[in-house]
Amino acid sequence: MDSALSDPHNGSAEAGGAANGTTRPPSTPEGIALAYGSLLLMALLPIFFGALRSVRCARGKNASDMPETITSRDAARFPIIASCTLLGLYLFFKIFSQEYINLLLSMYFFVLGILALSHTISPFMNKFFPANFPNRQYQLLFTQGSGENKEGGRGSPAPGSGLTRPLCPEIINYEFDAKDLVCLGLSSIVGVWYLLRKHWIANNLFGLAFSLNGVELLHLNNVSTGCILLGGLFIYDVFWVFGTNVMVTVAKSFEAPIKLVFPQDLLEKGLEADNFAMLGLGDIVIPGIFIALLLRFDISLKKNTHTYFYTSFAAYIFGLGLTIFIMHIFKHAQPALLYLVPACIGFPVLVALAKGEVTEMFSYEESNPKDAAAVTEGSKEGTEPSASKGLEKKEK
Repeated sequence: MDSALSDPHNGSAEAGGAANGTTRPPSTPEGIALAYGSLLLMALLPIFFGALRSVRCARGKNASDMPETITSRDAARFPIIASCTLLGLYLFFKIFSQEYINLLLSMYFFVLGILALSHTISPFMNKFFPANFPNRQYQLLFTQGSGENKEGGRGSPAPGSGLTRPLCPEIINYEFDAKDLVCLGLSSIVGVWYLLRKHWIANNLFGLAFSLNGVELLHLNNVSTGCILLGGLFIYDVFWVFGTNVMVTVAKSFEAPIKLVFPQDLLEKGLEADNFAMLGLGDIVIPGIFIALLLRFDISLKKNTHTYFYTSFAAYIFGLGLTIFIMHIFKHAQPALLYLVPACIGFPVLVALAKGEVTEMFSYEESNPKDAAAVTEGSKEGTEPSASKGLEKKEK
């Protein structure tokens, strides 16, 4: 997971150097300000809209939009998994050909990017479809088990027998419609553009889609879990940026939309500019899912205010702005979570202390929607035979 803010021009992550080895001219102050401002704006958009969509996602019943809930155990293991992944990528780039690895990764993120972008633009595109559009419904379902164990299969019990059918674990259960297929087609155009050109705009479209989907679909189950996750990744970020050159090396070598980039020489070279400042998606998604949790906590208080959401959102702006300032002063890549984590946790906690709501904040708990859906489904299946028996008795 790339989570460092870096300025290639300042020597921390040189990107797209000249083929003949000549040094590029320094970026203008206007170009640098435009790049930093654009990165800040691009970071805020998926957090804000992803948090709003996470509220609807938590209330939704569509299996394809069910969020993944992160528990305290998951949060504690995440920095270790992220470190192993980052070190593995670093070793791969050192041992094997960078060209072939990036080709493999490009195909992987090509597919993921199309799906993420399609899911992102779907709510907006629905407004442009005419009322008489033939919107047919589809469902992609993969279950584990043989045909005998499936609903309606040879081994299924007869209705009213008092027996329940075996539950088949669902591997994939994705519901979509014709409008989603149109969005998928439009996203595929961006995917082909990215695959062929690796253009920074296509990279950012995929990066924004990944970030928004992450904030929307990854849910922390409580504030304590968020503190564990952010605290662990705080140490992870500081170690891999300041302690080694691993993260910056991977960020330079990894040709995939796992970071947002913006050229500092855009004013001089236009869309073909190649002197990029970059921001890892981890610096957006990780604080973003914590901010989204605080929005849902605000709603649970039923006070018609979003105090904690706006506080944490302002804290994120402050933390990322401070990161950019420090990086510009010291001319070195900065672990953005070093500044974001204390701000995003500290500001809301201070507000909670001032309002006397610390207990309510840390006792707020979210259940896993998937578990709730499974219990509901199991309850329905368990009550169906009883109802059948009751009907049979009445008939007798």
